[in-house]
Amino acid sequence: MTSPEPRLSLLDRSRTRVGEPDAAALHGTRARAAAAERSGYERFWVAEHHGVPGVAGAAPAVLLAALAGVTSTIRLGSAGVMLPHHQPLVVAEQFATLTAFAPGRIDLGLGRSPGFTPPVRRALRETERDFAADLAELRGYLTGSAEITVRPQPAGPLPLHVLATGAGLQVAAALGLPVVVGGPVLGVAGDPEPGLAALAAYRRDFRPSEQQPAPRVSISLDVLVADTAAEAADLLLPEAWAMARSRTEGAFPPLQPVAAVVAAPRTPRQQEHVDRTAAMAVAGTAAHVGSRLAELLERTGAAELVASSSTFDRDALAASDAALAGILGLRPRTSAPAG
Repeated sequence: MTSPEPRLSLLDRSRTRVGEPDAAALHGTRARAAAAERSGYERFWVAEHHGVPGVAGAAPAVLLAALAGVTSTIRLGSAGVMLPHHQPLVVAEQFATLTAFAPGRIDLGLGRSPGFTPPVRRALRETERDFAADLAELRGYLTGSAEITVRPQPAGPLPLHVLATGAGLQVAAALGLPVVVGGPVLGVAGDPEPGLAALAAYRRDFRPSEQQPAPRVSISLDVLVADTAAEAADLLLPEAWAMARSRTEGAFPPLQPVAAVVAAPRTPRQQEHVDRTAAMAVAGTAAHVGSRLAELLERTGAAELVASSSTFDRDALAASDAALAGILGLRPRTSAPAG
């Protein structure tokens, strides 16, 4: 018996670009979601970041409402709402409201990353919170088992997903929720064994829930496709350079054009970060990317691939998204904006 073909989704963080207003990043996200629907993608995820110069995506629920207005079939989700920043009841109300506009299409991905800098953490009033307890409380509101009835009542089931690291995998297993994993857990740029052991523990300890009868893993990483390996490597540079600067300068900046990144002076430490970001991505020709992804999906047993790619050139990013859809055999579809 063969496993079903993996699902394919996009994660867009509304990356800002040098020379553009922040609003352009949000409009770019909206256009990318509509294109992803036409290409046959399963899901389109957006993220939550606060006070980060390179990211305009700060309010997932608001952004998803805008995306619901220009799509009608693709699923829309948060990857994710950072639960320590919010009261579970408010999150439940926001996403229940979204289901009224896009019934059957909303996914609520939840994480627990802190604010990017101490001032942001202070502004968010961050305190020590029990992530597992908050998740359980949130699920109670959405399933109608809590002492408070959420209004509006969700229009059908609202799936929860956990953006997981080691501890997050344990929480997801205990609550019977699907996980989205990336970075070191995948072992793309290092030893894969610890990550595989963590996924095995998640599957072993998984407790079936009403939402999820069996463990489910999605994997997230940068994926960029171009006509040549050199072109794909260039597409990776803007994001890799932004990551390097965030690690060495303490600020995650807007994306710069490839030529500006190539010309920028960098320290040995910054070069190490650039190289590491590139090593953790899958980039190249369609044949190369297809082979790498097949190996990664087989190794992790993932049910879904979430491509979190970004680059300065929007047209090149759109071409990469379309090529990736072709690699995984998605069927283009048409849709009218939801009413």
